[in-house]
This record gives sequence, C-alpha cells and structure tokens, in this order.
Amino acid sequence: MGRYFGTDGFRGEANATLTADHAYKVGRFLGWYFGELKRRNGDDSAPRVVIGKDTRRSSYMFEYTLIAGLTASGADAYMMHVTTTPSVAYLARVDEFDCGIMISASHNPYYDNGIKLINSHGEKMEEDTISLIEDYIDGKLVVFGESYSELPYARREKIGRTVDFASGRNRYIGYLISLGMYSFRGMKVGLDCANGCSWNIAKSVFEALGATTYVINAEPDGFNINENAGSTHLESLQKLVKEKKLDVGFAYDGDADRCLCVDEKGNAVTGDQILYVYGLYMKDRDKLVTNTVVTTVMSNLGLYKAFDAVGINYAQTAVGDKYVHEYMAQHGCRLGGEQSGHIIFSKYATTGDGILTSLKIMEVILAKKTTLSKLTEPVKIFPQVLLNIRVNDKEAAQNDADVVAAVKIAEEKLGSRGRILVRASGTEPLVRVMVEAESEKLCKTYSKEIAEVIRKKGHTVK
Repeated sequence: MGRYFGTDGFRGEANATLTADHAYKVGRFLGWYFGELKRRNGDDSAPRVVIGKDTRRSSYMFEYTLIAGLTASGADAYMMHVTTTPSVAYLARVDEFDCGIMISASHNPYYDNGIKLINSHGEKMEEDTISLIEDYIDGKLVVFGESYSELPYARREKIGRTVDFASGRNRYIGYLISLGMYSFRGMKVGLDCANGCSWNIAKSVFEALGATTYVINAEPDGFNINENAGSTHLESLQKLVKEKKLDVGFAYDGDADRCLCVDEKGNAVTGDQILYVYGLYMKDRDKLVTNTVVTTVMSNLGLYKAFDAVGINYAQTAVGDKYVHEYMAQHGCRLGGEQSGHIIFSKYATTGDGILTSLKIMEVILAKKTTLSKLTEPVKIFPQVLLNIRVNDKEAAQNDADVVAAVKIAEEKLGSRGRILVRASGTEPLVRVMVEAESEKLCKTYSKEIAEVIRKKGHTVK
C-alpha cells in the first residue's frame, strides 16, 4: 500500500484527503513522465492520455485540474466525459494511449472521490510508477538518475491540448454490443445504474440487443451516486424484478466495474455465484483454460464446495481485482473475480466490467434456456457477517497482539465449521472483520467479539 494510492487508486474525501492540488500534481507528473519516456526513445510526439469521470459533483473539478496538469506538462488529454472505468481501460488498451485516468471513488458516497490510473495495456498502473508519483507529491522525486524539486513546464507549441473524445465511449458501447452472442428479444431486464457511470450506457447496450429494459437510479445529480442504489443496495432492484415479473436484474456500482444480479424470484446473486455460473458454463464448453477460477480470500465457502462438486479448481488472492488480474495474467486463467461483483473475463477485458458481466450472464441464461435461480442453485452460500470498523490506523488495529489473539481463539472454537478474516481495507480507513459459519448466530457472535477487542484497544475513530 502506498502513501496516497491504495489497491484501487488515490481515494479520499474530495478536498480533504484528496485535493485539487493532488490531482494537478498527478497530471503534471504523468504528462511529464510519459513525455520524457518517449523522448528518451527518440519520439518527440506528445503523450496521449485518455480520461473519464463518474457523476460526482467533485469529478468535474478533478477532471479540470488533472487536465491542467497534463497539458502544462505537454500531454494531450482525451476527454471521454462521464463514462465507466472499464471503458477507459478498453480505450487505453486498443487506441495506443500512453495511459488512462478514471476519476471515481467507485461504490463510496458522493463526497469521496478517487483517481484510478491505467497503463497502456488497460491494466492497473505499475507500482513503480505509482511510487514515483507519490515521491513527486512529497517533493522528493528521483528518476532517470536526477533529483527534481519541480518539473519543467511545456512551452510554446509543446503545451498540450484537450480533445473531446466522447466518440471513445461510443466505440466502447459498440464493442459491448458486438459481444452479444444471442438476441435478447423477449427478455425483460431490470437495470440499476446507481446514479453513476452506467446510466447512459447500459440501457443502450441492452436495448440494442433486443431486451425490454426497466431502468432505475439513472438520474444522477452529483450527490445521489450509490445512494440506496446499485450493487451495494439491491433492495430497489429486487422489488422491481418481483413487481414487474422480470427475467433478471443487474445492479452496477458508481463506476460500473462491478455487477451483482437479482434472479427472477428476486433473490440476490453475488459475485461468487456469478463465478460459479460462468465458470461451469466455460468448463462445459472446454473453454475454462487451466480449469481454474481465480477468487479472493473473501469468497464464500459455499462457492468452493460447489466448485469441488463439479471438478473446477480455484485459486485465492488478496482482495482487489488488481490482484485477481495479476494472478490470472501470470497463470493464464480466463475467469476470476470477487464476491463484491468485480468479475474479469480475460478474453474480453483487463479489469472488472459490470456491463460485460451482465451480458455474459445473459449469454448463459439464453444458452442453457433456463433461469438464473436454477443456474445458481448448486451454490449453497454460508452465512457471512462483515463488520466495517472505522479506525485511526488500519495496520495497527489489524496487527494488534490482542486482536490477533482474539481471532485465533475464535478460529479454534469454529474449527472446520467456518472461517474468520480480519483485513485492512485498501480503499477506506476501515478494518473489516468477516466471519463465515454454519449459522448467522455464530457469525454475529464471533464478529462482535473481535470488533469489541478492537474498540477496547482504542483503535476506533471517536
């Protein structure tokens, strides 16, 4: 974990822990650094950076300050405007950009924001580059064998320009439509856009493929992103599916790199169940290369038991689609993801992509000529309780000797009937206590015991 950047970018409360000045400096560094790399390779052309944003009020401020920094350093900034994180990753990969920037705090409330950096391959930015950015912010940059207290400004014809690149978003929409294997005609589909980036994309894709759509939370006002909506609040979509008797519902998060589902009965379908449904579909068609699905430590025991029953292997990584993708790339795996709905289909994308995930689930439903509830039936989800505890110091709380001892005692009591995971959030000042067991009562008992130790040791924010 870096000084400013976590597992999914530089994230914090807008103009508190993440300021317009931070954004300007990130832009200044990226514009200069990628320009310098080109010059050292004999290329005097301006670096090209594609940039998108979500619907938060502060995203406009960060967009302008990032662009000011980029152009001041000589880079050309291609503005996709309001668009999804995976669309920025897609364009960075296919259109020869030096890097991509997405302004979003994903599922966080509106007053937070974030800067996600994407390399030219459409992947999360390399840690070495992130470290250099942090050094520059802190005024101690050493790179290319030199120390820089400040970076040179571009002058005259070298000053960068802005390019309206709304067409890039349209290319991404076209790409998604091209992945539709079946007509959706006759299917009634609910879409919860979380008042975020998917509001002007998801409906277009589904209707182009023939579906009858019922869309909710698609009226962003700068403040209502994720507010009782989207993948973190499925209740509205569940109600819609049941009331309208829909075939299926899909819920995205603020930047649309996640997707959770609601089956035709109104039941929530998690990322774990999505991995099972599509993993088995791939295996049945001999498409599951390595016969391994990549999961995280947060995946449910029920998923692993279901995989065991059908002969699918699985790997575990740390939480974060960044780590899932890294493992997939290193080991040649085709499918991986998180319980939260970040699903990576490596044949089609380098990041989690909520709309792509919903298209792939539609493909399985139509190919198998069955319902989502039937497809998920073999996965018996173990009860799981997750407590998010806001703390002063994540690492200190997680590594406290008394907290570690409390976890060990609880694990011994649970034995093979469940598991416990205590980890620091990569994106928020939280320690997450997860307990998974045969009953919800056991989950609540042990999670509360551990949380109480954290509180008694004085780690919680007062």
